[in-house]
Amino acid sequence: MTSDSAATRLTRHIRDVPDFPRPGILFKDITPLLQDAESLRVACELLAAPFAKARIDLVVGIESRGFIFGVPVALALGAGFTLARKLGKLPGETRRESYQLEYGSAEIEMHRDAVRRGQRVLVIDDVIATGGTAAATVRLTRALGGEVIAASFLIELAFLEGRKALEGLPVEAVLRF
Repeated sequence: MTSDSAATRLTRHIRDVPDFPRPGILFKDITPLLQDAESLRVACELLAAPFAKARIDLVVGIESRGFIFGVPVALALGAGFTLARKLGKLPGETRRESYQLEYGSAEIEMHRDAVRRGQRVLVIDDVIATGGTAAATVRLTRALGGEVIAASFLIELAFLEGRKALEGLPVEAVLRF
């Protein structure tokens, strides 16, 4: 299957949900894609493919759908996996990073020992919108000693220009809307 036909297949499994989570937002629901075994496999392969020769040591999955894609991508790359979670969801010692949302601020955290100094890290999530969560995860990973190689997303909402928040970092997206 070519990447164009794969992208077409995946796009057919993305459901648009108007006015969610609030009026005026067109939410891209990946649930149908996750329910289709072949589409899920293809999505994970396409997320991992650009990094096959990048010598990734660790994949950081952003809560919560980044966990879904991060583990199979880590396995495909022969890498470990760790979590970036919303504040208060991790036991033990953590480090946190604040970031702005369109409607306020939030914090993301990781265990202090989640990343070893010098590890080559790939950051994964399902969607990049404004880029705030991804940028905070990159800053946090670097603060813990990781060398962030790139960020990879199933969907990029290009009109929100989230790549700008990750300036200087290679960004891959399987699908762009």
